[in-house]
Amino acid sequence: MTILGIESSCDETSAAVFRDETLLSNVISSQFFHSEYGGVVPELASRAHLKSMLPIVRQAMLEAGITLNEITAVAATQGPGLIGSLLVGLNFGKALAISLDIPFIPVHHIEAHLFSTFLHDPHPDFPFLGLVVSGGHTMLIRVDDIGVYTLLGGTIDDAAGEAFDKVAKMLGLGYPGGREIDRCATSGDPEAISFPRPLLNSGDYRFSFSGLKTSVLYHLRKHANKGSLTLTEQERNDICASFQRAIVDVLLEKCMRAAKEYSITDVTVVGGVSANSELQRRMYEYGSLYDIQVYIPDVVYSTDNAAMVARLAALLAPRMTTTSLLQASAFARSGDRLFRAYP
Repeated sequence: MTILGIESSCDETSAAVFRDETLLSNVISSQFFHSEYGGVVPELASRAHLKSMLPIVRQAMLEAGITLNEITAVAATQGPGLIGSLLVGLNFGKALAISLDIPFIPVHHIEAHLFSTFLHDPHPDFPFLGLVVSGGHTMLIRVDDIGVYTLLGGTIDDAAGEAFDKVAKMLGLGYPGGREIDRCATSGDPEAISFPRPLLNSGDYRFSFSGLKTSVLYHLRKHANKGSLTLTEQERNDICASFQRAIVDVLLEKCMRAAKEYSITDVTVVGGVSANSELQRRMYEYGSLYDIQVYIPDVVYSTDNAAMVARLAALLAPRMTTTSLLQASAFARSGDRLFRAYP
């Protein structure tokens, strides 16, 4: 099969072509203008998708060296995400599939992240444990097979990536915040400030980062002078390093505890926060120490991208009994129930 994948769930417009077991292209257009607002503006994001979608799809096909007639299925992210942004990619993909009389495969965004490590070789074997960490989600999922998932736990308030972005905004570091905090943390002391580790010893796999974010806010208030924040570069770097260490401690402890409890030896860390350098380093260290194989996708596949959408669609397609649009859509809807806690 030759699958055209489309991703537009937030502020990246992306298209990719996946044929058999080979990724032929993956083109991403990022909307950097959101940085001046300190976060993604949904209406502006959807309008930017409208302008970028057709040129990005054309570029993906050009790099893959294919024509429209060679596409055998179209896949697009159906959610979760920003509704306006999703509608652009979803409707574009549906219209293209109808015009070519080929199947359309709606893909769940989190499920696509789970299988982003399957863009590499080797990739994890079933069963594996998936730690999904992004701006909107923090989840631990046991993956027994394609479409067979058990949600072990998720965040009860802020996601890890959301906490990174909000703390970065407090420090005036701009957006996206996770990358900026990671950069500053390399020159900071992670033991300088004792920030809390929420739910670290809760005995379950729930996460909570709202209180940690508030703890950083209270710490910053101590350095405020008449409402103006005064920090030296080193103080800022120490805050970043200490805050980052607190988040990584929680993610690492719960992930490795789950791997031990369920006797799972393959662990994946996916989503935008999986690009964090300390999280990667310590996951690999713990994996080596406890004989657990850790899989983390390349940075380009950690953030939102169409390659993971096309890859998951390629894994789903052989399980379909017909190539009709109706059956393809019904299959995707049944798969979406597996993530009913995150519609």
